[in-house]
Amino acid sequence: MMIKVENLCQTFGNKKAVDNLSFTVDKGQVLGLIGPNGAGKSTTMRMIAGYLRPASGRASLCGIDVWSNPIEAKNRLGYLPESAPLFDDLTVNEFLLYLGTIRGMGKTELMNACDRVADLCFLGEVRHQLIDTLSKGYRHRTCLAQSILHDPPVIIFDEPTDGLDPNQKEEIRNLINHFRQNKAVILSTHILEEVSAVCTDILLIDQGKKIFEGTPSAFKALTPSYGNLLICCRKPIREEIRKNLSSLNVVKSVKWSENVPAQLIIVPAELAAEGVEHLTREIIDCCRHYKTGVLEIRRDEGSLEKVFRAQTGHRTRKCIERI
Repeated sequence: MMIKVENLCQTFGNKKAVDNLSFTVDKGQVLGLIGPNGAGKSTTMRMIAGYLRPASGRASLCGIDVWSNPIEAKNRLGYLPESAPLFDDLTVNEFLLYLGTIRGMGKTELMNACDRVADLCFLGEVRHQLIDTLSKGYRHRTCLAQSILHDPPVIIFDEPTDGLDPNQKEEIRNLINHFRQNKAVILSTHILEEVSAVCTDILLIDQGKKIFEGTPSAFKALTPSYGNLLICCRKPIREEIRKNLSSLNVVKSVKWSENVPAQLIIVPAELAAEGVEHLTREIIDCCRHYKTGVLEIRRDEGSLEKVFRAQTGHRTRKCIERI
């Protein structure tokens, strides 16, 4: 296992920032670490990266304990913190050469590595430019380049697309998909569309505790309306249609869409893809029988955002109740 976290705990004063957290990430996985502000995401990543000693528990990278053998563990890690430091009086190339030298990389190896990361991070045109003169996007790419200079098997990114424009975000996502082929990646982000785009797995934490661990599709399936069918017709739907559809064995309930008489919401039983197709045909036939044309039948595929709010919105609700 490339990343293994066991019973990790951290406290700051009386506050438990990370509470008995355990998970694993293997090669080919991109784990989206999500949670509200103050959930313990950055603290967790700092402990895995060896920058913060845990109160208890352990973390290992490629089977090497982060605290028993920190140098060996960190040699296998590429870490991009949310606000990575840069040396403004160096050029991009000088900065990369400096960090590679600190890592003990040989001259030929380092020159080849600088060429590789400059290409990967689209730094070619600013490679010999002072960092102080770079735009925010290029500064961010330079930080990213330093984290992968030594081609580590484990990568941790904290908010890697924060403040970037849509084109730059897409470049970073493509890079993460590239790394996924032969590395283990942890990605912390507040942007849930990013999770859908690049993550194979999700770990949701709140108040330092694990709330959910699984695939994005399993997370979406927690949406209360997941799997419901919305029927949109050309004209108001007759009561006879609703009654006929309600009588089907595979239908739990049929209700009117709020304030839209030309729409129905069908709550089906759990169905395989073939069952959904068969139910769709029955809906169309029923509406046709009553001379009501169907414009659209749309299945609710779930929403990361809705589930996130449902699982972590308790603190917001408590604050509102106190107002």
